[in-house]
Amino acid sequence: MTEYPDSPGFKAYGPSQEAADKIAGTANVIRAKVLAVFEAAHPAGRTADEVAKDLHLSVLTVRPRVSELHRDGELEKTPERGQNESGMSATVWRYVPHEKQDFEAWALGKPLEVRNGQ
Repeated sequence: MTEYPDSPGFKAYGPSQEAADKIAGTANVIRAKVLAVFEAAHPAGRTADEVAKDLHLSVLTVRPRVSELHRDGELEKTPERGQNESGMSATVWRYVPHEKQDFEAWALGKPLEVRNGQ
Protein backbone atom coordinates (compact mmCIF):
# COMPACT_ATOMS: atom_id res chain seq x y z
CA MET A 1 0.00 0.00 0.00
CA THR A 2 1.22 3.53 -0.72
CA GLU A 3 1.75 6.00 2.08
CA TYR A 4 0.24 9.38 2.90
CA PRO A 5 -0.25 11.74 1.14
CA ASP A 6 -0.86 9.37 -1.79
CA SER A 7 -3.28 7.28 0.25
CA PRO A 8 -5.37 8.03 3.36
CA GLY A 9 -3.21 8.52 6.43
CA PHE A 10 -3.59 7.72 10.10
CA LYS A 11 -2.17 9.17 13.30
CA ALA A 12 -1.85 6.00 15.36
CA TYR A 13 -1.79 2.27 14.77
CA GLY A 14 -5.01 0.49 15.63
CA PRO A 15 -8.48 1.81 14.78
CA SER A 16 -7.14 4.86 12.93
CA GLN A 17 -4.97 2.69 10.70
CA GLU A 18 -7.85 0.26 10.13
CA ALA A 19 -10.08 3.15 9.02
CA ALA A 20 -7.40 4.44 6.63
CA ASP A 21 -6.93 0.96 5.16
CA LYS A 22 -10.70 0.54 4.74
CA ILE A 23 -11.22 3.86 2.91
CA ALA A 24 -8.09 3.48 0.72
CA GLY A 25 -9.95 1.56 -1.98
CA THR A 26 -12.64 4.21 -2.36
CA ALA A 27 -10.78 7.41 -1.49
CA ASN A 28 -10.06 8.27 -5.15
CA VAL A 29 -13.72 7.87 -6.09
CA ILE A 30 -14.90 9.96 -3.16
CA ARG A 31 -12.23 12.59 -3.87
CA ALA A 32 -13.49 12.86 -7.47
CA LYS A 33 -17.10 13.24 -6.30
CA VAL A 34 -16.09 15.93 -3.80
CA LEU A 35 -14.16 17.79 -6.50
CA ALA A 36 -17.18 17.59 -8.83
CA VAL A 37 -19.36 19.33 -6.22
CA PHE A 38 -16.82 22.16 -5.89
CA GLU A 39 -16.49 22.46 -9.69
CA ALA A 40 -20.27 22.68 -10.08
CA ALA A 41 -20.49 25.40 -7.41
CA HIS A 42 -17.61 27.49 -8.85
CA PRO A 43 -17.07 30.40 -8.48
CA ALA A 44 -18.97 30.05 -5.21
CA GLY A 45 -17.40 28.10 -2.40
CA ARG A 46 -18.64 25.39 -0.04
CA THR A 47 -17.66 24.06 3.35
CA ALA A 48 -16.59 20.44 3.66
CA ASP A 49 -19.71 19.78 5.72
CA GLU A 50 -21.98 21.22 3.00
CA VAL A 51 -20.33 18.92 0.46
CA ALA A 52 -20.75 15.94 2.80
CA LYS A 53 -24.46 16.74 3.08
CA ASP A 54 -24.77 17.11 -0.73
CA LEU A 55 -23.15 13.70 -1.25
CA HIS A 56 -24.95 12.00 1.67
CA LEU A 57 -21.58 11.10 3.19
CA SER A 58 -20.10 11.48 6.65
CA VAL A 59 -18.13 14.66 7.29
CA LEU A 60 -15.41 12.32 8.57
CA THR A 61 -15.16 10.87 5.06
CA VAL A 62 -15.32 14.19 3.19
CA ARG A 63 -13.09 16.47 5.31
CA PRO A 64 -9.89 14.46 4.62
CA ARG A 65 -10.68 14.41 0.88
CA VAL A 66 -11.03 18.21 0.96
CA SER A 67 -7.62 18.45 2.66
CA GLU A 68 -6.12 16.20 0.00
CA LEU A 69 -7.65 18.29 -2.81
CA HIS A 70 -6.26 21.45 -1.20
CA ARG A 71 -2.82 19.86 -0.92
CA ASP A 72 -3.02 18.96 -4.61
CA GLY A 73 -3.92 22.55 -5.61
CA GLU A 74 -7.47 21.68 -6.71
CA LEU A 75 -9.12 23.75 -3.93
CA GLU A 76 -8.25 27.03 -2.23
CA LYS A 77 -9.46 28.68 0.95
CA THR A 78 -11.69 31.70 0.55
CA PRO A 79 -11.83 34.61 2.99
CA GLU A 80 -15.41 33.57 3.79
CA ARG A 81 -16.38 31.47 6.79
CA GLY A 82 -19.26 29.02 6.97
CA GLN A 83 -20.70 26.93 9.74
CA ASN A 84 -20.05 23.24 10.24
CA GLU A 85 -22.63 20.76 11.48
CA SER A 86 -21.71 21.42 15.12
CA GLY A 87 -22.28 25.17 14.69
CA MET A 88 -18.60 26.10 14.70
CA SER A 89 -16.92 28.35 12.14
CA ALA A 90 -15.66 26.46 9.09
CA THR A 91 -13.44 27.19 6.11
CA VAL A 92 -15.19 27.87 2.82
CA TRP A 93 -13.26 26.21 0.01
CA ARG A 94 -13.40 27.02 -3.71
CA TYR A 95 -12.43 25.08 -6.83
CA VAL A 96 -9.26 26.30 -8.54
CA PRO A 97 -9.70 26.32 -12.34
CA HIS A 98 -6.96 24.46 -14.21
CA GLU A 99 -5.69 27.67 -15.84
CA LYS A 100 -4.87 29.08 -12.39
CA GLN A 101 -3.29 25.80 -11.27
CA ASP A 102 -1.10 25.81 -14.38
CA PHE A 103 -0.02 29.42 -13.83
CA GLU A 104 0.82 28.80 -10.16
CA ALA A 105 2.82 25.70 -11.10
CA TRP A 106 4.65 27.66 -13.79
CA ALA A 107 5.34 30.53 -11.36
CA LEU A 108 6.82 28.07 -8.86
CA GLY A 109 8.95 26.43 -11.56
CA LYS A 110 7.03 23.15 -11.47
CA PRO A 111 6.48 21.16 -14.67
CA LEU A 112 3.00 21.52 -16.12
CA GLU A 113 0.79 18.44 -16.17
CA VAL A 114 -0.68 17.21 -19.42
CA ARG A 115 -4.40 16.59 -18.99
CA ASN A 116 -6.53 14.41 -21.22
CA GLY A 117 -8.40 16.51 -23.74
CA GLN A 118 -6.88 19.79 -22.55
